[in-house]
Amino acid sequence: MPNFSKTLIQWQVKHGRHGLPWQASEIGIRDAYRVWLSEIMLQQTQVSAVIPYYEKFLQRFPTIATLAAASQDDVMQYWAGLGYYARARNLHRAAQQVVELHGGIFPDDFETIHALPGIGRSTAAAISAFAFGKRAAILDGNVKRVFARHFGVHGDVKSKPVTDLLWAIAESELPKNNIEATIGSYTQGLMDLGATLCVRSRPACLLCPVQKTCIAKRDGLTAALPGRSAKREVPHREIQMLVVIDSGQVLLQKRPPTGIWGGLWSLPECAVGVNALEAAQNQFAINAKKAKKLATVDHGFTHFSLSIFPVEIQVVSKQPRAMEPGLIWLDLVELENVALPAPVKKILLKLGAAS
Repeated sequence: MPNFSKTLIQWQVKHGRHGLPWQASEIGIRDAYRVWLSEIMLQQTQVSAVIPYYEKFLQRFPTIATLAAASQDDVMQYWAGLGYYARARNLHRAAQQVVELHGGIFPDDFETIHALPGIGRSTAAAISAFAFGKRAAILDGNVKRVFARHFGVHGDVKSKPVTDLLWAIAESELPKNNIEATIGSYTQGLMDLGATLCVRSRPACLLCPVQKTCIAKRDGLTAALPGRSAKREVPHREIQMLVVIDSGQVLLQKRPPTGIWGGLWSLPECAVGVNALEAAQNQFAINAKKAKKLATVDHGFTHFSLSIFPVEIQVVSKQPRAMEPGLIWLDLVELENVALPAPVKKILLKLGAAS
C-alpha cells in the first residue's frame, strides 16, 4: 500500500488539527520543551482536557530550567486533577536531568530522549519528529487502532506478537524522505486520524482519507478490529477519609511518593468500619467532638474503582497543634494552593461552600 503515507500527509495538511496551543503555525520544527510537555500530558488524556492544564503549567514553568528548579509540591500543584501523577514526577525528574546532563538544552538524539524518565519509545519518536524533524515511528493507542484496521491485523493489540507486528508496520510506513514538514505532517496525521475519524466506536469511515485501502472497511471488520484481551472484572475498593476541621482549616497528609496520587496532599485514611472519631483522636492527638458522615464519593481508576466515605470531625479545643512531618493544616479557602486528588478537592470544595 505505497500511497498510505502520502495520502495521509495530504489529508493532514488540509483537514488535520493545526490550532493546538503546542503547535507552530504549520507542521515542522517546534519548541522541544513544549512538544515534550504536550506529549506527556496527552498520554491517556484527551486534548480538550489537556489544553487548560498545558497553558497554566507553561505559564508557571515557561522553560526547562524553571521546571527543574521548582519543588515537587509546586509541580504537583499545577498537575493536580490531570491524573496519572507519575507523569508529573517523571517530567520533573527529566527536566532536572536535562539541566544536569545536557546544560538545560533538550537533547535531539532519539536514544537520549528515550532514556529520560517517563519517555517511552512512541513518545520519544513524536518528540523527535515534531521538534527535530527526524524520521521516527510512533505507536500510541490510537495509532495501533488505525494500523490494526487499515492493515487487517488480528489479535490482542496488547500482546507482544501483535505489538511487534504493528511496530514493524509503523516503521515500514514512514515517509521515505527526511523533509521536516513531511514527517511532522505524517506523525500529526496519524494522531489526528485516530483521534477524530478512526475512533473506537462508530468510526467515520466515509470521511477517512485512506478508506480505499483499509482492510477493515473492505471486509466489514471495523467493529472487530483492533482485537482486545478478554474483559476482566474491575476490582472495587472502599476507604474512609477523615475530614478533620479546626477553625476553618482542614488537616492534610502527604501521600507516599509512588502509587495512587503519589506525592499529593490528601485526607488521612482509615479502613471502612473503623470508628473515625477514635481513629482521628488516636492518630493525631486531637480533642474532637461527634463525627458526621458526608456524602459518598465514587472515583474510577484504570484498574479499579473506589468509593470514598468521608467523615467530618470537628476539633473542640484550641490546644497547640504539634505538626509531624507530612501533615499540614490548610485553610478551606486556599484549596487552589495545594496539589489535591480530584475527589478530595471535590469533598473539600463542597464542605467549604456549606460552611
